[in-house]
Amino acid sequence: MIFEDGFATVRAMSTDWRHIWQTIRDWDGEGRQMALATVVKTWGSSPRPVGSHLVIDAEGHMEGSVSGGCVDGVVVTTAFEVIKSGKGELLKFEVATDQAWEVGLSCGGEVHIIVEPLLDIQKTCVYLLDGDPHEVRTIEATIKTADDEIFIHEYKPLLKLIVVGAVHISQGLVKMAEALDIDVTLIDPRTAYASEERFPGTRFITDWPDEALEEIGINSSTAIVTLSHDPKLDDPALEVAMKSDAFYIAALGSRKTQQERSARLKEKGFSEKEIARIHGPAGLDIGSLEPAEIALSILAELVSIRRSENIKGIA
Repeated sequence: MIFEDGFATVRAMSTDWRHIWQTIRDWDGEGRQMALATVVKTWGSSPRPVGSHLVIDAEGHMEGSVSGGCVDGVVVTTAFEVIKSGKGELLKFEVATDQAWEVGLSCGGEVHIIVEPLLDIQKTCVYLLDGDPHEVRTIEATIKTADDEIFIHEYKPLLKLIVVGAVHISQGLVKMAEALDIDVTLIDPRTAYASEERFPGTRFITDWPDEALEEIGINSSTAIVTLSHDPKLDDPALEVAMKSDAFYIAALGSRKTQQERSARLKEKGFSEKEIARIHGPAGLDIGSLEPAEIALSILAELVSIRRSENIKGIA
């Protein structure tokens, strides 16, 4: 428990939030009244982590999720009441309650959800969406949790994936990452590779990788994957990445290639600890052979590293 200004608080971090608040901004522009549901406590087999959002308008349209569907119906009904009354409510679904069985939590899960009316939407959206993308933003809930704590939602910077090398594997990786709402930037100075024709709708930079990375900016919500298989492109990118706060660094190549890469980086003064940050060969070992399968293994490893932070309360 954390105490701030004399009040007990509980914090939760999330990176999967931007599309929800962009939806809220869009709906507000259409004049819709809305309520926001947020998971503030879980235990057992709850399918959504603390910090997950579901936005509901007065007509029943919704975006996001606070469960696997088992409690969303009750949450939506409560949202209608909250929109009318202007007062937030705390919903508690626990295995020991009759309501838990009614909504489908008989498997042993527990989830507490705050449902609040959305007010001062324009001001909040400007604060969350238009500020420095590298900063963490915080918002306090308007009602307390069951433990009489103030819930503070910390919104982490947008999850970014920087891919070095516009190769065949990159085509599948970019598509899969975008499907997960990951912001993707592709770097390759070889303009014949990095083209709109091969990567439609993808943001790409044709500068040298080390220069491009410095320009983009790297934070703790950034993943960097080198796929060119060319040391002239991959190594400079990895050198910048190892000095950064990137949460995931990976490089394509066999184990032999990784050994040779490590030797080159040691010669340049990088320590074994720094080099160990590089996941190489990139991706989980799922027996992948085809480019799309390799892309899947890389994205799976990225997600597994990212979600390991859940033990620290990060969604």
